[in-house]
Amino acid sequence: MSDFAYAYARPSALEARPEGNSLLLSAFAEEQAATATGSACFFWGRLRDSWLAARGLSTLAKVVASRFVPQSAALRDPIVTAGAGQLRFEAFSSCNGVYARLDLNSEALDGEFLSSGTTNVDFNEPMVNALARIARTEPVILSVGDKEVTLERAAGKVVERKVTLPERWIKGLTSVQAYLALMEEKLRLTRVQALQLVQGLPAGTAKTDFFLVLRGPRPSFSPVGSAGAVRVGGVHRLRLLEGLLPLCEALRVYATPDGQSSAFVLELGGGQRFLLALSADVWRGFSGEGNQLDTLMEELPAEWVAGANRLFRGNEVFNPSVFALENDLAPNTVDRLCASLSAMGLLGFDLADNQHFYRRLPFKLGRILGLNPRLKNARALLDAADDVQLVGVGAGGRTEARVRGTDVWHTVLVGGSEPARCTCPWFSGLQGQRGPCKHILAAQMRFA
Repeated sequence: MSDFAYAYARPSALEARPEGNSLLLSAFAEEQAATATGSACFFWGRLRDSWLAARGLSTLAKVVASRFVPQSAALRDPIVTAGAGQLRFEAFSSCNGVYARLDLNSEALDGEFLSSGTTNVDFNEPMVNALARIARTEPVILSVGDKEVTLERAAGKVVERKVTLPERWIKGLTSVQAYLALMEEKLRLTRVQALQLVQGLPAGTAKTDFFLVLRGPRPSFSPVGSAGAVRVGGVHRLRLLEGLLPLCEALRVYATPDGQSSAFVLELGGGQRFLLALSADVWRGFSGEGNQLDTLMEELPAEWVAGANRLFRGNEVFNPSVFALENDLAPNTVDRLCASLSAMGLLGFDLADNQHFYRRLPFKLGRILGLNPRLKNARALLDAADDVQLVGVGAGGRTEARVRGTDVWHTVLVGGSEPARCTCPWFSGLQGQRGPCKHILAAQMRFA
């Protein structure tokens, strides 16, 4: 599958108007690419605290421009989702190991949602500079959509801009959603403690894991784990929040039970919230985690997935546990439905409200396999006559299998109470921390 190419008919702009400045984000909606002459306007209105929103958007732009792995690709532009009375601006760092989101709910907005939608937005350099110049009491009108505007300055006019969004954009959204849905709140810090958090960051670039703990009332980072500590890989990445932490009212710290991801949620007040999620290590981009592969192993009927998509698209937000109870569905079935939609980039997760939200991207079932090559390769192994062979079943239901690799056969152990294991280099190097290898997937699908 090739990268997704996006072009903007005109640049994003901060336009001076008699009633105040107007922030207009040039938009492109993929699902309208084939036939639309212009994308719809999703929201138009005033930001109640434009200065604070500008600080959040500037931090988002800072995340986009950052890269913590030298060979990572050039920066990408954020996306915005309008729906359920909220605007959500999302972005990844260029290395894909940091995810950030600014949420603006109805309390932060004084305007009208004309329609729901998701689009990629153009944060060009003039836009970033304009955000930095917004004053504390300056009125700003925010319009998300395709508007007939330009940005004219003494230095000249901003021209049309094109960006290319790679496949890892959707793959990263898939992995982040899965991690966020598993996270538990570990710490809740005041503004003073949040500032102490930044002051306590180790100098330079962290080469090893650090663990966030409370020593009395003061948060600190330790190189040694302890009970209740939060593992934070690449802790220096938290410096992305330095400009925003002094403005927060509280900071919530979340982590997955296995310590493979952590998240920091800044309550900014006035209906504004900022989230920063970190992958387990600097070198690990969210797009390669494979943390949904176990759930995606068993293919659901296409009509089930399509039906769930129509329902969630209409409701825009939902809690999976409540949805399962209301519709008399097994939790495992709902997990598989969510994983299937998430694999197409359609679902995000709101930690503070403990619910999924819907992104209005194209519904393309082919992306489930196309963006998950390990799953695709596992099914190819099953299609071959003798590539997955049963060796025997041991005590406790532990199954041993031989699975064909590249010029070699791998031994795979699945089932029972122990984690699955494989002799391939992928598993030997990662020990299952980035999802199962194709050999384990194939054995589980054949013998489970």
